Amino acid sequence: MTDHFRGGGAPLSRAAFEQVVANLDTAASSLWAILTVETSGFGFLPDRRPKIRFERHIFHKRTGGKFSAQHPDISSATTGGTTTVANEYVRLEAAMALDQRAALESTSWGLGQIMGFNARKLGYADAEDMVTKFVETEDAQLVGVQQFVLANDGLAKALKEKKWDRFAFFYNGAGFAKNAYDKKLQESDTVFTLHGTPDIDIRTLQAQLTYLGHSPGIVDGILGNATRRAILAFQKAEGLATTAAPDEATMAALADAANALRTNSH
Repeated sequence: MTDHFRGGGAPLSRAAFEQVVANLDTAASSLWAILTVETSGFGFLPDRRPKIRFERHIFHKRTGGKFSAQHPDISSATTGGTTTVANEYVRLEAAMALDQRAALESTSWGLGQIMGFNARKLGYADAEDMVTKFVETEDAQLVGVQQFVLANDGLAKALKEKKWDRFAFFYNGAGFAKNAYDKKLQESDTVFTLHGTPDIDIRTLQAQLTYLGHSPGIVDGILGNATRRAILAFQKAEGLATTAAPDEATMAALADAANALRTNSH
């Protein structure tokens, strides 16, 4: 079942990002702030599965609590039970064995951590349809964020006006202040406003290096030392000129290798 969620893993395209910024009538810095706070700015794990968070209290609610006595780790009236991001799939798959629909609906998915139970409201046939799209590309994940924001006039207005406390309330719920969600959004937006937003081309390169088993560090669109070391390792492995820079030959070889990886996984 794990492989069911390992798809294309295609990183965000510049065209999709700019289109969503325009559709939301917001600042690029604000959209990056949301993605950074939700998923550190990248929607996939190194194995190309979407980043998720399984919510056991939602699963409890959507199944009427009938599994809670025997499976309190995945079904409980209280929140909690979260482990590492990768191990969330262990909990998800255990829940899917009990009720697949409710399990998918009880999980937040991808760049913006959109809950599966929102799928129909956002224009998807159901949670499975939404997840199927999110598995393939970050572009699809970002469109999910767009649809979630546009489905709530108050949320869209708060984003446009950078009223982060109101945005946090609509996006994260009434308990947003517990984890300083609004403050994290504001701080991240300020950083991107002052220092610029991620370079999407570098970000793509970092994602490809990650999928191919190299270690560029955080997929953040910044050409730092860790990314340069990963480029150098890839160049050595491929017999390319060892420039430690994203030159044309390296970018082309990376794209070819990443495409081959995606093709072999389908």
